[in-house]
Amino acid sequence: MKTNTLILHTAALAIMPLQLMFSVFLLLRGHDEPGGGFIGGLVAASAFVLYAFAFGAESTRKLLRVSPRDILAAGLLFGLASTIPAFWTGQAMLTALWWEVPLPGEGYLKLSTVLIFDIGVYLAVLGTLMTFVISLMESDE
Repeated sequence: MKTNTLILHTAALAIMPLQLMFSVFLLLRGHDEPGGGFIGGLVAASAFVLYAFAFGAESTRKLLRVSPRDILAAGLLFGLASTIPAFWTGQAMLTALWWEVPLPGEGYLKLSTVLIFDIGVYLAVLGTLMTFVISLMESDE
């Protein structure tokens, strides 16, 4: 279902980058505050759905550059990878572990298994919804 309205095309091109940036903000804000992988993935998927409504399923597939199923699989692998550090340290599965990586100059970057898991959820939600939406749109065409 491709529409030929100038307003929708312009809006989709203007809003999509903002939605994607907001989805990354929600992902990184994540675990302890409202946000995280699920809602971030929903916002990212809504950006691609808006693009799909404006330009069609084939254009959206080209924009994604990889199959939505591959995005889903990558999300599942990230979720699985988040369990490995706890396994190596002999702790319970999905135990949150944190690392401080020194930055050039002053300060530290805090990384955690929680972030890895949230990225996995983000990708899994995005891949699932895009597989669903694109499949429905292609069955209509």
